[in-house]
Amino acid sequence: MVNASASPAVTTNKKTLWKVIGASSLGTLIEWYDFYIFGSLAIVISTKFFPPDNPTAAFLSTLATFAAGFVVRPFGALFFGRLGDIIGRKYTFMVTLLLMGLATCAIGLVPGYETIGFAAPIIVLVLRLLQGLALGGEYGGAATYVAEHSEPHKRGFRTSWIQTTATFGLFISLAVIMLTKSSMSAEAFDDWGWRVPFLISSVMVVVSYFIRRNMDESPLFKKAKNEGKTSTNPLRESFGKKYNFKFVLLALFGATMGQGVIWYTGQFYALSFLQSVCKVDFDQTNFIIGCALLAGTGFFVFFGWLSDKIGRKPIMLAGMLLAVLTYRPIYDRMYQLTDVEAKQELMEQRRTVGQTLVKVYDDGSTATVVSQGDAVTQTVKVGQRAFFFLALLVFIQVLYVTMVYGPIAAFLVEMFPVHIRYTSMSLPYHIGNGIFGGLLPAVATYLVTKAQAANMVQQASGALPYDKPYLEGLWYPIIIASVSFIIGLLYIKNKNQDVQ
Repeated sequence: MVNASASPAVTTNKKTLWKVIGASSLGTLIEWYDFYIFGSLAIVISTKFFPPDNPTAAFLSTLATFAAGFVVRPFGALFFGRLGDIIGRKYTFMVTLLLMGLATCAIGLVPGYETIGFAAPIIVLVLRLLQGLALGGEYGGAATYVAEHSEPHKRGFRTSWIQTTATFGLFISLAVIMLTKSSMSAEAFDDWGWRVPFLISSVMVVVSYFIRRNMDESPLFKKAKNEGKTSTNPLRESFGKKYNFKFVLLALFGATMGQGVIWYTGQFYALSFLQSVCKVDFDQTNFIIGCALLAGTGFFVFFGWLSDKIGRKPIMLAGMLLAVLTYRPIYDRMYQLTDVEAKQELMEQRRTVGQTLVKVYDDGSTATVVSQGDAVTQTVKVGQRAFFFLALLVFIQVLYVTMVYGPIAAFLVEMFPVHIRYTSMSLPYHIGNGIFGGLLPAVATYLVTKAQAANMVQQASGALPYDKPYLEGLWYPIIIASVSFIIGLLYIKNKNQDVQ
């Protein structure tokens, strides 16, 4: 890491410090809520903004649009990071908050494909890109702002509250969707109710904006600005100087790349896997993920606190290694728990209503089969025992997430000097999370779909190329996390530094 002299003392009192953490965390939480509403409603959105003749292609297109928001996050990091290092942390992430809120609200107002045709997915894609740019600037500003108010020996603990916001944002997005869905008929939700979670964002953004508006600038940035030590060209100093650029690359390939794929596997891909591969009921899937997230979120703070005691490196690398070694067994077990073909059906309880067939199994699971012409869809509701174990398996993945993500903000802040910190830490974070992590749902789903298609082609011959095609998507996070683990193990030093 960058060697530095001791930083000036942080004089922020505890009451003000917790206000800083609260205001920063609330705004960041809302931005994550905005960002993940789209992902949480991916299956519904695929039927609204894309051609309905090929559901699989529509779903993959939705995931690709979702991923596009991640791909542009590094550009947001560069643009807003530069502003943050020149103008200040506070005002920059206030702009990102408003940009995110407006884009999210607009998605809830876009007419569907049946109304405006191909203009619908194009408009949604543009709005997703604006969301990605906004999030690219938000996280670095919030993490830097909190870190520069914090005591050096408690920086991991203080910044870990920012780390909880991504999980809470996903959790709240699921909760709002479930409450909205339960308050109206299924037909109304499918028709217009799915827009409500997007529109609710506007209220939350306004509240957060007024809270943030009354906060002061970071004391370390103010000191640097008063002394004339801020950067006039943060991009050149961050990436044009070989010494600093080396640490940017180390932060990316030795930490955030692996952290990014573990974050999205343990939280978002778990949701997508249960819904699209295992065909588990939409509401039940959200409830499973919600329970796991609620149980695991406190561990972000625990591992942030622990990183102040023993260092960031061992905790983050342990999370990566555990994920690499256990992902395939975990997801295989998730599939087996939801596979009704392997369960015993209670034939006497089978019932048919119109074109809907309901099957009941000995473990309490049910499968609802709907026939519409040549199309046959099946939705599974698992029994209580399977529900508990699915929530436990997702919780284990969330635990890995908290290990790699809890200390990451303090780790990144400590790698770079004050005058270029916002820019330098934001880029590797958002490449690791936005590109390597954000592409995970689309890449993993594509790998699973490809493997299943290959098996169908070879089914007649009896020699299937993939024994468990539903696990093929996991090779992406496993390989990326393995590379990051090796680089981090060899080149990252386990030493927490003072803020510079």
